[in-house]
Amino acid sequence: MTTLRLRPEDPADEAPVARVLATAFARPDVTTPPEVELVDELRRSDAWIPELAMVAEYGGEVVGYALLTWVRVRSDGGAAPALALGPVAVSPHRRRVGHGTAVVQAALDAATELGERLVVVLGDPAFYRRFGFERADRMGLTSPWSGLGEPWQALVLPPSASGEAPPPRGEVVFPPPWAKV
Repeated sequence: MTTLRLRPEDPADEAPVARVLATAFARPDVTTPPEVELVDELRRSDAWIPELAMVAEYGGEVVGYALLTWVRVRSDGGAAPALALGPVAVSPHRRRVGHGTAVVQAALDAATELGERLVVVLGDPAFYRRFGFERADRMGLTSPWSGLGEPWQALVLPPSASGEAPPPRGEVVFPPPWAKV
């Protein structure tokens, strides 16, 4: 019986991850989808968190990917760290069997274990709602994508300690690689 294996990405996964991203985000108007370059650039940036780059492996093949990287929430009181989820991708031949849900949940669980508190995402509300995401603007979070309404979402992860301060509110500032997407 073949099982799905969820684990952090390792250096040997770079090419398989690029293939998953390229097939998942394929468009007729581009040779290489921008999500492939985004992940490559994030890997080389200060936003990269190796243990939060998760792959889903099925039958020895990388078939899914979910990435969490650093962003900052800027407010009058300064800036606080948070995480951005994305890109999330599943190989077309393995969609609709739960691999996307599993790899996202694995990334969120790993972030919770690290004591992270806030994750933002731009994506399909019907998909991300199952993890507890809700409209980010209702949580006092803005970004270049705020005007899109429901797809701009946030999730407060369980606190690692009782009495922990509430998650930050303000403008979410993404690292430079995100400007190309």
